[in-house]
Amino acid sequence: MMRNFAAMMKILGIIPARYDSTRFPGKPLIDIQGKSMIQRVYERAKESEQLSRVVVATDDARIFEHVQWFGGEVIMTSKDHQSGTDRCVEAFHLMDEEFDAVINIQGDEPVIKPCQLNLLAFCFNDDDCEIATLAVKIKTNDILFDASKIKVVLDNNHHGIYFSRHPIPYQQRPAEEWLANHEYLKHVGIYGFRTDILKEVGRLPQSTLEKAESLEQLRWLENGYKIQVKLTEFDSISVDIPKDLDRVLEILNEV
Repeated sequence: MMRNFAAMMKILGIIPARYDSTRFPGKPLIDIQGKSMIQRVYERAKESEQLSRVVVATDDARIFEHVQWFGGEVIMTSKDHQSGTDRCVEAFHLMDEEFDAVINIQGDEPVIKPCQLNLLAFCFNDDDCEIATLAVKIKTNDILFDASKIKVVLDNNHHGIYFSRHPIPYQQRPAEEWLANHEYLKHVGIYGFRTDILKEVGRLPQSTLEKAESLEQLRWLENGYKIQVKLTEFDSISVDIPKDLDRVLEILNEV
């Protein structure tokens, strides 16, 4: 059932941010042309007209104090969480406010576009939407065969069937011909949850597929939840290692 979105929906944006990172410690506070990465993500999220409120959820006093310094809203959470979704669950409970949906915004994507958050938010105009995320068409083999870039396949109703680090489906032809013969999709790692569903997935134990691929969304699929996938024209640039900042700076300098 569809509803009058603008009049009824109340959506919370949560940006999980932890200081410790194996490949890039302290990256939320790294300076990017005069602003920290977490400040850039927060300011972009605040530009989304569909988010009623935006908050950073962290486990580190340095991040907490920095977000307060630039005027952002921040909440302290446990250091024991295994994923950003787990941190979002705790932050949502600590907010002590009712929302219709929660969007988990990656804290290491400083050039995220507000229109992507709006697109995700609109998914919850449909009462049947449980979880929502985004995907973008893959155009090059280096992305297709990069195990750090997550691929997703959809059913005819645009629900995710499976997410993998491997290109799916496999084709019985030379690998350089795969893109010419099938449309492959790269997952854009932003998630939206109806709030009752967020509470439920926060209680699920790790699943076998999740452990195999190290992808938490497979836990939700294994437990029967539907993930609606919307296509976007914009890829996201996640800063996983210092070298990833080069591409971020290129994008910022194009504006």
